[in-house]
Amino acid sequence: MRNRCTIITRIHTSEGVVGEAYNADTDEEQPEVLSIINEEISPLVIGLDVRQVERCWEAMLVTTLDQLRDRRLPMQAIACVDSAIWDAVGKLAGEPLWRLWGGYRDRIPMIGIGGYYGTSEADLERELAFFKDEQGMVGMKFKIGAKPPEEDARRLRIARDIVGPDFIFVVDANQGYRVSEALAFLAALDDDISLRWFEEPTRWHADWRGLRDVRLRGNVNVAAGQSEISRVGMREMLVSGAVDVVNYDASWGGGPTEWRRVAALAAAFEAQVGHHEEAQVASHLLASVPHGTYVEAFSPTRDPIFWGLLANRPSLLQGDFVLRDEPGFGWVLDEDFIGQYRTDRD
Repeated sequence: MRNRCTIITRIHTSEGVVGEAYNADTDEEQPEVLSIINEEISPLVIGLDVRQVERCWEAMLVTTLDQLRDRRLPMQAIACVDSAIWDAVGKLAGEPLWRLWGGYRDRIPMIGIGGYYGTSEADLERELAFFKDEQGMVGMKFKIGAKPPEEDARRLRIARDIVGPDFIFVVDANQGYRVSEALAFLAALDDDISLRWFEEPTRWHADWRGLRDVRLRGNVNVAAGQSEISRVGMREMLVSGAVDVVNYDASWGGGPTEWRRVAALAAAFEAQVGHHEEAQVASHLLASVPHGTYVEAFSPTRDPIFWGLLANRPSLLQGDFVLRDEPGFGWVLDEDFIGQYRTDRD
């Protein structure tokens, strides 16, 4: 990955409150997402009361009805505006969103994302030291799925030996394996390597049955959901018994409003919820519900936006990302950072 992109959305209310949020890592599609926000969504929501969140969301949904357009793009655009709307709602209410959404806790444990291919053992050791020792994270999402299963198991063995036993590992195949390969990977693991979950173990065409096969035959928790863009797809995944953990992405799939619907579905099936990346949004969502798992972050070299854009990003406390009492998302965006990397200057 050579580029990291995001969209900052600001909504100005008649009360003088400004709702703002940044979402996603859209790259090539970013101009089209921006066009949908500015040209299509803005006329639909200007004049509405931001506190009527569901009304605003339904008004925006019309942008997804063009069957000749990739629906992922308007769902990303809706996510940007919905996030900013919620920030304004929190500010108007004088409450942080983690509390407004349910307030189950004010903190959530954090794991790093790493272990990418092309990383030397020395690089992996430095990466693990950053996540565990420098930042105090409780675990790591380790990338697999593009090498033979036995090779990926060997790579994870190296990581476990580096970091020791008291560190959580999640593995993420990014839909890279066949069902047989995912099961072979699990069989190749040493007994002392336990997994919190196995994320997107199988290729897209294996459908939900492939996930369920790995889950049941491999006796492992399976996570998926980031590739879905609505609660409809997540409903089918849960009904099929395919997952233990739903990692739906609010920034890709319609914003916090749709994520919360997915979280309610997951609770009905006794599944836990995670979130694909996006700690600035995910932390509030995951902390608000009892079945939240971990918030995620890349290293600064892979995601300089998370580490550079949030001027008041908290340090971890005993592995937990601790949320503040400031209203809304509560983030202060670094204007110097924005000025340095901004691409849309109109």
